[in-house]
Amino acid sequence: MRSPPKKFKSGALGKRDLGLEPDIVVYNAVLNACVRRKQWEGAFWVLQQMKEKDVQPSTATYGLVMEVMLACGKYNLVHEFFKKVQKSSIPNALVYKVLVNTFWREGKTEEAVLAVKDMERRGIVGSAALYYDLARCLCTSGRCQEALDLIEKICKVANKPLVVTYTGLIQACLDSGNIQNAVYIFNQMRNFCPPNLVTCNIMLKAYLEHGLFEEANELFNKMLDDGNHISRRSDYKFRVIPDIYTFNTMLDASIAENRWDDFEYVYQKMLRHGFHFNANRHLRMVLDASRAGKGEVLEITWKHLEQEDRIPPPPLVKERFCMMLEKEDFDSALACITTNSAGESQAFCKSAWLNLFEENAQRFRKDTLMRLMHEVRVLAAQSNSPNPVLQNLLISCSDYNRPRVKVPGFNQT
Repeated sequence: MRSPPKKFKSGALGKRDLGLEPDIVVYNAVLNACVRRKQWEGAFWVLQQMKEKDVQPSTATYGLVMEVMLACGKYNLVHEFFKKVQKSSIPNALVYKVLVNTFWREGKTEEAVLAVKDMERRGIVGSAALYYDLARCLCTSGRCQEALDLIEKICKVANKPLVVTYTGLIQACLDSGNIQNAVYIFNQMRNFCPPNLVTCNIMLKAYLEHGLFEEANELFNKMLDDGNHISRRSDYKFRVIPDIYTFNTMLDASIAENRWDDFEYVYQKMLRHGFHFNANRHLRMVLDASRAGKGEVLEITWKHLEQEDRIPPPPLVKERFCMMLEKEDFDSALACITTNSAGESQAFCKSAWLNLFEENAQRFRKDTLMRLMHEVRVLAAQSNSPNPVLQNLLISCSDYNRPRVKVPGFNQT
């Protein structure tokens, strides 16, 4: 083993009062700090200090040193220190836990299993964390049933809820890329404890990432149905209702799959469950849905914002404006901008209107903008004070309708 570099910063321990000598507790505390900071040189420095002060390392000390080496990815040194422990004392549960995690990192599942058997043969009681890590190690290598067999041992010594254990095993399967094993554990879990929201969201995302949209949709609808059967606080222990993460996950997946009917369904459910339209998260979704033929999504959003006394963002206003023009509903189109354009002069300037007409020319009939100009003049004449937005719109319509060599994209019918 190499000696620690001379430049290692010893911190407060190196500046201690010379009248006081640190004991094993202090040294172990420093090793704990080395684990968090991944300072393997610091671990050697501590061992050197203990040797100079004739302080004998305990099993816990070696366990902490092994943890440092594991955190730093120095697996060969973990094994070397484990041998030291075996020669000087009996390894404890912490030491075996570090050893199991090292084998896990090295991809040596069978060696991890044998290490735990050796621990049990010595009569050492394993911790819940040790069995939990071994179970996750088994899941990673596809040995799910063996992992589930460890649940009973975990329960005997664990303080955390059983659902956390199952969820950890599911995540271990997913981290190794095995969705089938994750589904297997998820289904087995339901026989012993109800999944919680975290578990369901993990599975929902896993289904979608592996192209299993129907399975995700089934789980999502199960969560929606659970919400219909909650009448008292205790019902939440056995039923799971979706949160905003659940809805956003399904919205993203529906768009990615071009499943606009599903998108509309999920979006409506999101609003009905009391979650709000978030412009940063949902604006682009609503616009894409509208342009894909789901104008009802925009109308639902519009009513939702009206009910909350919120001003729609300018892109939403413009899209609804275009929708109304397509239907030749000029009154509704103009109402969109006259009641929702305050404080957004830049978004409704002349160049912005021209860009809007050019980008959406194919959506309007040939004479639509001419008729719009007439309606704008009528509306402007009824107002006691000039409306900058209407003035910009009128000028832009006039500029756009000037004779051109070619007017691309207009519907000639």
